[in-house]
Amino acid sequence: MIKGIKCKAAMLAMFLASPALAQSQQQAAAPSALARNFEGVWTNATVTQLERPVTYSQLVVPKDRADAVEKATTARREAANGASDLSQGTFKDENSQAGYNAFWIDSGDGLMRVRGEARSSFITSPADGKMPFRNRQKSLALTLRDGVEYRSGKGAYAGPEDLPLRERCLIAQSDAGGPIMLNALYNNNYSFFVTPGYFVIDLEMNHDVRIAPIFASAAKARASHQPAIIRPWLGDTVAWWEGDTLVAETKNVNPIQEGRTVTPVSAQGTVTERFKRIAKDELLYQFKVEDAAHYTQAWSGEYAFKPAKGQIYEYACHEGNYAMGGILRGARLAEAAAKGGR
Repeated sequence: MIKGIKCKAAMLAMFLASPALAQSQQQAAAPSALARNFEGVWTNATVTQLERPVTYSQLVVPKDRADAVEKATTARREAANGASDLSQGTFKDENSQAGYNAFWIDSGDGLMRVRGEARSSFITSPADGKMPFRNRQKSLALTLRDGVEYRSGKGAYAGPEDLPLRERCLIAQSDAGGPIMLNALYNNNYSFFVTPGYFVIDLEMNHDVRIAPIFASAAKARASHQPAIIRPWLGDTVAWWEGDTLVAETKNVNPIQEGRTVTPVSAQGTVTERFKRIAKDELLYQFKVEDAAHYTQAWSGEYAFKPAKGQIYEYACHEGNYAMGGILRGARLAEAAAKGGR
């Protein structure tokens, strides 16, 4: 299966690299070997999250505290992966909200480090490490509702559209696909392909793929966005080179994704991402969100992708098909019971 995936990825990259496609779009090749060398499989697994928790007062975490977090993370992982004590009722599960055991959890080695600095959040601006919502409850209303229903199993579920995107297997959970690419509970692996004409991001989570044409300049790229009425999953992304930095601009994120994400971006919003190889084992990822519909000001952040161990595995979300049918049937049975039926 892995060989098949690698073969498909290679064929995709070869297709996108075709001279006819690149020439027809008048796109420029990458300017240096450094910029081209960030291809490969990378991970953003970490215990650091997008926003800064109240337990931290600043972006950069002191070394002694960061080392302690790393030590604790390693200890938890080793304990969770240790041999089970079968005399302790291991197989008696009375916690219905514990959907995954430690085998699946991918928290990396501790806090995210960028150029050697441990970080308490991905957000670097505003200084408090928080998203500057105009109205957090309003912008995240459906996302918060989905979270409550996911944990409780209780919801109206009048139709498939009522279910979260994760149940419908439409795009990756936790906004792993972007346009602000976040870490998730597991499968925090990405394949990057750079050709003379295209930049391709393939996620392990749900195997979402973003394909951004690379243009000769920012002006040509921005002029080549699709019409605003077209709002695809993960948005409409175009790219260009600025020296050794590959810049990607995304607009027109799908309206369903806008309403059911932790990083909503409206039809008027723009997300700018920057990718640059800054070390053998570090690919700097920076983002900026500009969207007056949801936020009081532009906000931005960064983190570093690190080389992943191994290749991307298949992620099959077919189980969502069974989950959807079961959830909707459960809702119909609950309605019937409330009316005194069976």
